[in-house]
Amino acid sequence: MRMTTPRISPIQDDAFTDEQRAAVEVLMQSRPLLNIYRTLAHAPEALRRFIGWGGYVLSKRNSLPAREREIVILRVGFLCKSGYEFTQHTRIGLAEGLTTDEIRAIKFGPDDLSWSPKDRALLKASDELNRDHFICDATWAEMKSHFDEKQCMDLVFTAGQYTQVSMFLNTFGVQLDAGQTLDPDLVGY
Repeated sequence: MRMTTPRISPIQDDAFTDEQRAAVEVLMQSRPLLNIYRTLAHAPEALRRFIGWGGYVLSKRNSLPAREREIVILRVGFLCKSGYEFTQHTRIGLAEGLTTDEIRAIKFGPDDLSWSPKDRALLKASDELNRDHFICDATWAEMKSHFDEKQCMDLVFTAGQYTQVSMFLNTFGVQLDAGQTLDPDLVGY
């Protein structure tokens, strides 16, 4: 984690304004409210829009299979040194079929020899988007050999969404939720 205390404190249940409570209400129905949402509630209209777009990226409307989507999210989170993001999506990635060995290999990127050509293409595209905000022709051709056009678009949408998420998590100092442990490779970032 880059910060040990938040710059913008998460709002506690008894401190929500009516507008903030309305923005998080749907999220509170199914699970405990995470620190990311408690922090974003300081900007309730932005939070509502964020939930809409994030809902697309994390849904079946995103044509990337869930496992492949999580490879992209975890790689972007790791490259952005977002301890919160990597921690949250490690749990989600495991639920979507990634193994602990694969999550460990995500940190090493496309050069790890354990990856299939399809997974390697996802990692290469994620690295290029993070580094250059562009996927080169060779990597795009690799992507197209494994994924259709909509899936390639959804890869870019997913990487872009989680780059943004990592930026505000890091900058606002959003801390891990109760019971979570930071990946040791992200300590001090």
